Amino acid sequence: MTPSPPPDDPLSPGLGAALSRLGKALEALELAVAKRLEDEMTLADLEEELAVMQDDRSRLALDLDAALARAITVEKNRDEVVRRIDRASASVAAVLGVEPPRGDRE
Repeated sequence: MTPSPPPDDPLSPGLGAALSRLGKALEALELAVAKRLEDEMTLADLEEELAVMQDDRSRLALDLDAALARAITVEKNRDEVVRRIDRASASVAAVLGVEPPRGDRE
């Protein structure tokens, strides 16, 4: 350990001021490091939330594709049912000897 300069030394006031500035600089550095660590933790949380949202988006896109495929299948089946009903109606009308009804379906 270095002995401190005697109080009547002309460098003593400058050394005290330098030590004070050094102490303030160290405090500022500690605050900056703490802030940086906090920001990095917040960034990590945001990145994790973004990853979860991207997974949800992918899952929802797959669900939407499946729902659209089901809707197309249902529509095709409905069209087939309408055609069959029209044919059956025409067959019944022919057996009864009447004019088949004109369907306004669709």
